[in-house]
Amino acid sequence: MELFSEIYSCYYQVLRHLLSRRDAVTIQEICTGIADEGFEESMLSIIPKLKDGSWNLFGRDKDLYLSRLTQTFLQPLSGLQKSYLKALLSDPRIGLFLEPEQKTCLEHMLSDITPLWKPEHFCYYDRFAGSDPYQDETYRNHFRLLLQAQKNNQYVDIDYTSPNGRRVHHHYIPARLEYSVKNDKFRLLALKHTGRQKMRLEILNISRMQSVRLLGKTFAPETDLNAVIRNSYYKEPLKLHIVNKRNALERAMLHFANYEKNTSRIGENTYECLIYYNQTMETELLIEVMSFGPMVTVVGNEKFLGLLKARLQKQMRITPREIQETPALPQ
Repeated sequence: MELFSEIYSCYYQVLRHLLSRRDAVTIQEICTGIADEGFEESMLSIIPKLKDGSWNLFGRDKDLYLSRLTQTFLQPLSGLQKSYLKALLSDPRIGLFLEPEQKTCLEHMLSDITPLWKPEHFCYYDRFAGSDPYQDETYRNHFRLLLQAQKNNQYVDIDYTSPNGRRVHHHYIPARLEYSVKNDKFRLLALKHTGRQKMRLEILNISRMQSVRLLGKTFAPETDLNAVIRNSYYKEPLKLHIVNKRNALERAMLHFANYEKNTSRIGENTYECLIYYNQTMETELLIEVMSFGPMVTVVGNEKFLGLLKARLQKQMRITPREIQETPALPQ
């Protein structure tokens, strides 16, 4: 399965683009390509393997690296890849990204392929009950409209019911769609004008949207939505130390994939991960950190450490019966 993992990982996609270059590149240019197309922490895995020759993909001439490929290459789908695609078609979330005709066409093309896995093969032991209604046509329509608005830089009119039952109706810029594994829900990071040319970030669960309507007005393509989101973060990020035993580093990168982060090596087998977040993300991030395991240590910030200690003390005081009756996060 290692080859299969490499084919579908970010590493493979980044290296495929680098290998397609016909000019010699420096290690700094390779690092820039990785940062632009992948994740910053990807360099922790890719660069050492290129330098020591473990991945013999480039010829070296002093400080220059030249792709060993002599021409543009095409890669046909393997049986394993087709089996993977067939398995994806059984995921109820796939219908959010494909039109019904597209899904039917793919199912026909892969009709004689055995799926790599089936949904019943998985048991989610730490997921909250009550996932999003992925088969509901209204939900799908809302999701597709938000995707369309993102692509076309359009404002959207959203009628929304908050977790406390309050009805909210505003015009938003759909900045980013995120998926929460623990909640099995999609949510929208939406920006709302608050006056004086300022915008506020709000997180809206798609399942709570009563209506979504595209508006005729658009925002400037050069608007840096990510910068607005970053401005909402606490000044001091969460600081984790990860001991890379039992593949802990890779598991942590996957576990916290939906957060903006920066990871660096600080010891022979120890890494420091800075996670940037704001108040709306705090409770869920706290629960995720607590559920990860002993290979991750929280060393800062003080605010997060205080919340972590208070939650642990609270859990030590409650009875087993109270644990069973503890409600999930408000959705």
